Amino acid sequence: MSAPVNLTHLAVELAVDDAKVTPGLLGFLVFAALGVATWFLAKSMNKQFKRVNFAEEPESPKE
Repeated sequence: MSAPVNLTHLAVELAVDDAKVTPGLLGFLVFAALGVATWFLAKSMNKQFKRVNFAEEPESPKE
């Protein structure tokens, strides 16, 4: 057999089975990065909420 035929045969053997497709390492890394980013955003949001003064001052009477 020639080299191109062997490569074609190898490609057919390594073909992706649709029933076994998974996100893989890249999918996990993207999901983990989104989770970490969400955690940092929530932490920052909580810090900003703690700085907000919710005590209302009484309005001064209008003349």
